[in-house]
Amino acid sequence: MKLRNLLPLLVVTVLVGCKAPAPKMTDDTLVTSQVNGVTLTHRYIVAVPKEFTSINTSYRALYAGSVMNTPDFGGKVLGELENGKTYTVLGSVENDWLAIAQEDKQELMGYVPPRALVKSELYAQTLKKDRPRARKGGSKKTTCVNVDSNSKACQNANSGTWIIN
Repeated sequence: MKLRNLLPLLVVTVLVGCKAPAPKMTDDTLVTSQVNGVTLTHRYIVAVPKEFTSINTSYRALYAGSVMNTPDFGGKVLGELENGKTYTVLGSVENDWLAIAQEDKQELMGYVPPRALVKSELYAQTLKKDRPRARKGGSKKTTCVNVDSNSKACQNANSGTWIIN
């Protein structure tokens, strides 16, 4: 009789000490990290930076660059910047890369090189500077040689063919 009462008591004692397993972390699980006193919310796949200097300014993408999970080119590509789209730069991290978030959001989505973005107020001016300019003086040099005392042969600068005059 005592053994019959002892067995359920033993099972209950063992089960009370068990904890449910922690949820499995996937690449899309949101986590928070603290770096240099700043709390960052990001997906599990995005590496935590070693250094972080807060910026929190609006920037625009100059080209469709890659968004990486680490602040270097050795990581995984998480997505692409949209050319001309506005992003929030949360801060500067190691290798002078920029930690970015979607516009007006605070969730770190990844890292981009500093040349990929420009401050929003400087975007139009930067594009204007980057336009190709027309060359001045555009005349092409012609190459001519004397064939005999009366005629001359000249090379066409566009096609490279020789024309005898």
